Amino acid sequence: MTENPAIRVLLADDQTLVRAAFAMLVDSAPGMEVVAQAANGREAVELARTSRADLIVMDIRMPGMDGITATRLIAADEDLAGVKVLVLTTYDTDDHVVEALRAGASGFLVKDTRPADLLDAIRVVAAGDALLSPGPTARLIARVLRTREAPSTGGPDGLSERECQVLGLVGRGLNNAEIAESLGLSPLTAKTHVSRIMGKLGARDRAQLVIIAYESGLVVPGSHAL
Repeated sequence: MTENPAIRVLLADDQTLVRAAFAMLVDSAPGMEVVAQAANGREAVELARTSRADLIVMDIRMPGMDGITATRLIAADEDLAGVKVLVLTTYDTDDHVVEALRAGASGFLVKDTRPADLLDAIRVVAAGDALLSPGPTARLIARVLRTREAPSTGGPDGLSERECQVLGLVGRGLNNAEIAESLGLSPLTAKTHVSRIMGKLGARDRAQLVIIAYESGLVVPGSHAL
């Protein structure tokens, strides 16, 4: 039986001690390895192109080029289409997290998370489950959007009524199995709907779908306890 290749991780953080601690943690875990370390966003972009990393653990606030700009450049690079970005923030109320998710990040964690949770996050995001913690992420988006102009409630243009229903459930943090149960669909059909919605909206992953669901009014901030 062939073993799965190790998850190749790039660490981007301007604090040397933080990077060293994360590197020790990741390298000690089975099935993953640190292949590069960056002290700022510019280095992260350059190393993403040369290190063949599968996933980047990206600090948001770094000197020079910040993590949001770096994430946007990585997400826009066709050669890096398979690279996932997991952003780190000091506080889970950091409004910059929403911008990082818009830029193409696949999820976020607060820096004081438990070591085991960081390792789990790397595994989950690297496996393609784009939104690590839909509940906390959606609550954060809700807090940010609550202060903005109220969106329309018709949903994004180009989606069918069923697709709008599915998008709304994605925005509430439901996974494909939960969406299927809620709408009386098969899990495969739910997955197909989500994939088709991502294609129609040009979304990189579920994290961006959550934002779109809020901005389009399919999920109203504060209306659901996630």
